[in-house]
Formats: sequence, structure tokens, C-alpha cells
Amino acid sequence: MNQNALEYFQSKRSRNPATSLQQKDWSAMRLMCESSTASLSSLQLRIKIKEKAHQKDYQGAISLLNQLINRQPDSAIDYNNRGLMFLKMGQYGAAMADFNEAIALNPRLDRAYNNRANCYAIQGNLIKAINDYEAALDINPYNQRVWINQGITLRELNEYELAIETLEIALIMGEQYQGRIYAERGYTYYVRGDWNCAIADYYRALSHLPKSDRYYQKVEKWLEKVLQPLKS
Repeated sequence: MNQNALEYFQSKRSRNPATSLQQKDWSAMRLMCESSTASLSSLQLRIKIKEKAHQKDYQGAISLLNQLINRQPDSAIDYNNRGLMFLKMGQYGAAMADFNEAIALNPRLDRAYNNRANCYAIQGNLIKAINDYEAALDINPYNQRVWINQGITLRELNEYELAIETLEIALIMGEQYQGRIYAERGYTYYVRGDWNCAIADYYRALSHLPKSDRYYQKVEKWLEKVLQPLKS
């Protein structure tokens, strides 16, 4: 059963008084929050949205983005950002609708193609994801994140050589994501069966990643997995 259908059937169930009261309280709270931010400038709203997203309060960010979109209904960036919040919440249908609207409003917004591609990839539509990554790179060939995401998706398609080449291009783009790129290239070597190259890249990744980064712990597990058979 899809999410929309689930929400529909749940809405048809009888609600007990306590549940109805909670929903009324939530609605009142939401209206209060919206009224408290109604006087903020668009710039101030964007700052608050960034704070909400950083705190992983995606629903709160969406509420603020709704206000921005009401003010500026032709803002492709705001639709893209709201779609990203929906994506992080796992609401893929809503995310896809916002990404489509962002692209319709601004066909040159490379980040919207990248985010829609990620949405496709999460749902297993890898070919559609690759097509959107290509569209994003046609617009902005220097978008390092797109190269990384495309490389990961090519690996999922078992296109290991192309995935490695793509990740190597991402390395050339700059130093910001080097740790992650080495990690993903290392994992690509691993699934291809080239364990020596995988180990070398894992160590490179660890040297670039801060220990507090979630990727650091991920790479440590990958490295342990490849080293374990060599220890026995």
C-alpha cells in the first residue's frame, strides 16, 4: 500500500477524543508558529529554514518553505528545497512533484535534476537517475556532488569501470569531498574484486575524513570487512 493510500485509510478511521484534541492542539501550534514568522523577511525565513534543516526538523522547514512559496510562487529554488525536505522524510511522491515543478520553472537548475535523480535512485529507478545526472552535468559540469552520485549509481548498475572513471573525475573537481570520493571508489574496487585498490582507497578516505564524520565509521567497517579474511 503506498503512502498516500495509507494516509487516506487512516483518515477514514474513527478518532477518539484524545486523538482529536491532540490534532487540534497541533493545528493551533502550527498556526501560531506561522503567524510568528509571517512578519519575517524572505531572507530571515531562509536563515530559519537552514537552521531547521540542520536540526533535522524537516517538517518545520517545510512549513517555512510553504510561506516562501506563497510569497514567491515562481521560485524554482524554493520548490527544489522543499522537495529536498520531503525527500529526507521519505515522502518521495511529494518530493518528485516539487522537483518537477522546480525544473518546469527553471530548466537550468542543475541541483533540481540532481535531487530528482537521487529520488529516482532511492526508489530503484537507476536509468532515470542516470539520465537526470547527465542533464545536471550538461548544465553544470563542475557540480562535484553530481559526479559522485552518478558514480555511485553506475556502480549499482554494475558498471564498475564507468563508476571508477566518474569518481576519478569527481576527485579532479576539488578537495571538499575527497574523503567521500576515495571511500566510494574504494567500495567500487571492492565489489569489482580488486581488494588491494579498495584497501588503499579506504586508507586514503580515512586520512581525509574527520573522525566525527559518519563516513569515517562507515569506511572503518568497510575496511574491517576486507581485512578480516586476510587476518585469518
